Amino acid sequence: MTDQLTKKPRARAMRSTVALKAAMAISGLIMVLYLILHMYGNLRAFWGKSAFDDYASHLRTFGEPTLPYRGLLYIVEVVLAVAVLVHIYSAIVLTRRDHAALGKVDGKRYQTTQNKRGVQRSYASFTLRWGGVVIVLFVIYHLLHLSADNVIHPGGASDSPYVRLVNGFQIWWVMLSYLIAMIAIGFHLRHGLWSAFATLGINNSVKRRRRLNQAAIVVSLVITIGFLLPPLSIFFGWIS
Repeated sequence: MTDQLTKKPRARAMRSTVALKAAMAISGLIMVLYLILHMYGNLRAFWGKSAFDDYASHLRTFGEPTLPYRGLLYIVEVVLAVAVLVHIYSAIVLTRRDHAALGKVDGKRYQTTQNKRGVQRSYASFTLRWGGVVIVLFVIYHLLHLSADNVIHPGGASDSPYVRLVNGFQIWWVMLSYLIAMIAIGFHLRHGLWSAFATLGINNSVKRRRRLNQAAIVVSLVITIGFLLPPLSIFFGWIS
């Protein structure tokens, strides 16, 4: 009986808004760390085909024979999948709670004179929500293009990750879709990082808030530009 009584408050705490915001912040920071590491790997395209393909191969054979082939990638993929699912679940539940708390008028959110459409909606919430949708769709395409071997192959199939990269980003619509996705990621990171800092209670002074705001801008810009450099260089013929 005692165990049941202690489990109920624990379950309610896990479903609480504070817990969901913390889960969203932590899962988001895990994905940011992955993006930084992934960006480093992409930038190796500037070292040429051999360096890029060797790096891709090393990721698959890392830790052998202790780890199986692709063992490291399997671990990373599981951690990322959990982080993404937690992030999306938390976002959906928190959005529904926001709507329920704020109320709706004629099926819309509460009214305001600050928005031309008469509905209050912050710039940050808009970019986080719809930017997240764009990112999810892009990640699916991106995995099928470059991570899964030759599932889709715009520009031509190849066993070489470097050749698939170059073949793909020589095509204008591939480059354009990547550009749109990276801009969405940049805005999502900018607001997401700031929100994570606030949720974790790090921005507890005016000076710290200013510095964390600057850090969020810098990190989002570095990641966005870092990811765009190789495909743009390929598209304009600086890498071939």
